[in-house]
This record gives sequence, structure tokens and C-alpha cells, in this order.
Amino acid sequence: MQLVHTPQHTQLSLFEAFMAQPLAPILKETVEAPWSAEPEAFSELSLRGAAGSCLSLLAPILRELSEEQDARWLTLIAPPTSLTQAWLRDAGLNRERILLLQPRGTQSAQQLTCEALRLGRSHTVVSWLNPLNATTKAQLINAARTGDAQSLNIRLG
Repeated sequence: MQLVHTPQHTQLSLFEAFMAQPLAPILKETVEAPWSAEPEAFSELSLRGAAGSCLSLLAPILRELSEEQDARWLTLIAPPTSLTQAWLRDAGLNRERILLLQPRGTQSAQQLTCEALRLGRSHTVVSWLNPLNATTKAQLINAARTGDAQSLNIRLG
């Protein structure tokens, strides 16, 4: 004897169930909101793990930034001690386009970062500011806009 089960309700496929939702308002907002051709003034990257692993993840980003067509500098403010000239060379970065800066005297890394951004001699200023509060972030954004530069903060943790 064979039992044949005929379902009373048909089950929608995942695609059909998704498409049954009213998407028109969401799609309209997405299509009508143009992408900005301008790069963001501020970006932040959070890296967790062993120092060597974090540097391995960071290397291609810095390499790309060091090869920018923009004639200005890639500036690194108070990088971790493991980020040395030898590491820059071994990672394949264009060291002729990179400035490594350390704050002096009573100047903080945040103040130096804002100054480097404001001056506009760097296309990108990379900092390692932790923690980063809303006020500091706003200062970095304003300084980056003033100098027509980008601020990239790296959070290690």
C-alpha cells in the first residue's frame, strides 16, 4: 500500500516569498539616491589579532595608497613600532611617496593628524587613534575637508 500526500497549501520558494514583500519603496530610494563621486573624508578600519596578521591585512591597503596617482604624500601618523622602514620595503610600498610622522613635545597624535590633514599636502593621512570619540571624528572630518584629503584611522584591538 502506498500513501500519497497532497499538500493543501503550496509552499513558496524563497525567491517568491522575498518578491512577495512590497519592495517598491525600498528600491525607489536606492535607485534615486545617487552615489557620490567624492571619496569619504573619513574612514576607519578595525583590525584584531596578532600584530603580524594585522600588518599582513594592512599591507595591500597601504600599498595601493602609496601608488595613488595623486602627487601628494601618503602620511602615516604615529604608526605602531612594528611598522618600520624595513616592513614598508618588504611589503612592497612606494617609500618615496610615504611620510612617517611622530608627534613632538606636547603635541598629540590627534593634533598632528588634524594638522597634516588641514595642510593638504597628503592625499591620505593614516592614524592609529584609539579610542575615537564623536568630537575627534568630527575634527578629523573637518580637517580632511579643509585640506581636500582623506583620513583613515586604524583601530587595533
